[in-house]
Amino acid sequence: MVVFVMQYKIMEPKKTNKELLGKGVQRMAIALIFMFISPVIIHSAFKNQNHPLYIPILILGLIGAGFAIYMALRGLKTIMDSLFGKK
Repeated sequence: MVVFVMQYKIMEPKKTNKELLGKGVQRMAIALIFMFISPVIIHSAFKNQNHPLYIPILILGLIGAGFAIYMALRGLKTIMDSLFGKK
């Protein structure tokens, strides 16, 4: 006769790290601001192609757009880490 012993492990629910969640929301807010400002800057640069500062303004807008994408991804990762914990 075979006896099976089952052990139940009581799992505690994981708690959200509120400080890390706050950082993630802050990063997403910064990304949102840059998501609105960068296209305006790029559009302004394309409207004034004859202006001597056309290239620097366009570069500034593209850098802002890249920064918005970076901050959005970083903020999303931070929020996921706060909810599910680091692996």
